[in-house]
Amino acid sequence: EAMKSIYKDANAPIEDRIQDLLSKMTLQEKIGQMTQIERRVATASAIRDLAVGSILSFAGSAPFENARSSDWASMVNGYQKLALGSRLGIPLLYGTDAVHGNNNVYGATIFPHNIGLGATRDPELVRRIGSATALEVRASGIHYTFAPCVAVCRDPRWGRSYESFGEDPQLAKMMTSMVAGLQGQPPPGHLSGYPFVASRENVVACAKHFVGDGGTRGGVNTGDTVLSYDELEKIHMAPYLDCISQGVCTIMASYSSWNGTKMHCSHFLLTEVLKNKLGFKGFIISDAEALDRIHSPHGFNYKQSILLAINAGIDMVMVPYRYRLFTDGLTQLVESGRIPMARIDDAVERILRVKFASGLFEHPLSDETSLLETVGSELHRNLAREAVRKSLVLLKNGKDSTKPFLPLDRNARRILVAGKHADDLGYQCGGWTMTWDGSSGRITTGTTILDAIREVVSDETEVVYEETPSQSTLTTGAKDFAFAVVVVGECPYVEWGGDSDDLRIHLNGEELMRDVAGRIPTLVILVSGRPVHLEAEVLEATDAVVAAWLPGSEGGGGIADVIFGEYDFEGRLPMTWFRKVDRLPVVGDDVNGDGCLFPYGFGLKCNTK
Repeated sequence: EAMKSIYKDANAPIEDRIQDLLSKMTLQEKIGQMTQIERRVATASAIRDLAVGSILSFAGSAPFENARSSDWASMVNGYQKLALGSRLGIPLLYGTDAVHGNNNVYGATIFPHNIGLGATRDPELVRRIGSATALEVRASGIHYTFAPCVAVCRDPRWGRSYESFGEDPQLAKMMTSMVAGLQGQPPPGHLSGYPFVASRENVVACAKHFVGDGGTRGGVNTGDTVLSYDELEKIHMAPYLDCISQGVCTIMASYSSWNGTKMHCSHFLLTEVLKNKLGFKGFIISDAEALDRIHSPHGFNYKQSILLAINAGIDMVMVPYRYRLFTDGLTQLVESGRIPMARIDDAVERILRVKFASGLFEHPLSDETSLLETVGSELHRNLAREAVRKSLVLLKNGKDSTKPFLPLDRNARRILVAGKHADDLGYQCGGWTMTWDGSSGRITTGTTILDAIREVVSDETEVVYEETPSQSTLTTGAKDFAFAVVVVGECPYVEWGGDSDDLRIHLNGEELMRDVAGRIPTLVILVSGRPVHLEAEVLEATDAVVAAWLPGSEGGGGIADVIFGEYDFEGRLPMTWFRKVDRLPVVGDDVNGDGCLFPYGFGLKCNTK
């Protein structure tokens, strides 16, 4: 080539590069860019001939079990080399759900889920977590994470409550600092709404799920948010303004509806509001299989769904499996004039804008062996541990407020620890960890609460762990214990699997609390993704109660730091703690109302030092 194409010239203005590349693309290549597919269906021909724009690991699909970051990086590079071999050599964007650290990769640091970060009220901490996550994601060769979730959760019955920073739009706005952590901080004068990625140590972020995902009736996942436009804007849209001003590259549409209209079909909200009014210049991506969900049964009337979603303003579709059905259907709709070419060009311009802005054309392949040492590094684990410490909310300290129960004595002669959650790394990480729905046991590297208690107490202290204490422990043996630490909560869940209409503690946790606290002075630690039901008499029986949320791989260390008095409690409730489920929603209730057990923002201190 005598003259290098403008789009390959790193010094040319991004908008010129976009127009140059667009002018060279066939319809098939344009539609390819709008298609995101699961890595398990990513054949060489899909990448090279269809020129798909993006691949993702759907539900955390790994190259193989317990694959390390370096294994992920070589897999991603393999796909990327195929893309670079396509006619125009447009690089792929590889996406993953790194929602609390690079949580699908063995050995990565797992940070607390968003609900715990909301409890910290510390936006600078959250920015640092975003930046650490970006490093670990880049170390695995991946360029794009579907985070942060900036949902404003109005009802804890929602199965994704823990992915929200809390119930107050001001809190969610504050925590959009996660975007600046993931993508880097745009320089002064950066054009609001224009995608920004600072360096190869940053990733493309995705604010989600636009809009109203946390406001559905009854907290039903993917349900209907029934609100006036003004309320929708004031409560649920508010955090997106901050993400857009920080140059967030992508925004994901929500499965949910607004006043009966599916978000994926709302031209008003996606195009008139988000693109035109708010000036968002990145791309809007669909949620997974969202087009299959527009009609029921699942996948019915698919071509009509493509028409509605693309004309509404969706730019990239997370298909992610039956991609020929999507590309063929979209091609026919364009050729028959039912989707205008201008709409296709708008989508492709936005996708290319993100690829150019993120430096993908200059550095398509990862040679990030330099970043591998950041994965699960001491620095990152200490950051996660700091986040745990700051996220813990002390709900009760002593049956009598003049006699605080905490901090615990690390020199006590004998301590009872009970509850499966005390020694289950998977449980303390929650959903979206190693797999989509999370699981039980030593699923990655980290420290359980029991591990940490054993580490911190004196050599003379005997720590007795019984998942369910025996009758003899609770009767004749009870007097031998200085105190008990009972750890109960929720088992991992995700999306609709977490929707709950009773919000009870799992595995008969309340019974365990009552049995132990009736006989031994007891600290209860709640490991849950949201406020849970606490019976008044059970709460009264306990001596102290701590809400620990879903603290992640460093949960044990962070909890031990605080309960033994090395640090004080700082966390404040990110959601109102309800008294009875039938009173929900109780957003913003004060303690005088009978719906609220602990108000939003509540959190005690020990003032030990």
